[in-house]
Amino acid sequence: QVQLVESGGGLVQAGGSLRLSCAASGRTFRSYTMGWFRQAPGKEREFVAAIRWSGSTGYSDSVKGRFTISRDDANNTVYLQMNSLKPEDTAVYYCAYRAGTSGAYDYWGQGTQVTISS
Repeated sequence: QVQLVESGGGLVQAGGSLRLSCAASGRTFRSYTMGWFRQAPGKEREFVAAIRWSGSTGYSDSVKGRFTISRDDANNTVYLQMNSLKPEDTAVYYCAYRAGTSGAYDYWGQGTQVTISS
């Protein structure tokens, strides 16, 4: 089992920044992917960003150039730096983990609320 705990959500004005953290514990795998997803009220959960064990990253078009995913291997923590935030970024943000680099994510955090005011 892998446990994921997110933190860093909050309320900021449009144009502001937030940094989300996701701490992983328990059984981890040498080859893995950690990702961030979000779900806005009344909408489906959507992919935001991911980072693989190799360090390669991927982003959705809606956040590319504004969000940056990174990791701290010593602390088993992944970060999502969010800049130039927009009201449409308002959502519950979830951290997810999967063994390997493809397929479904096996483990999910509890989510952290991000609210952007206009």
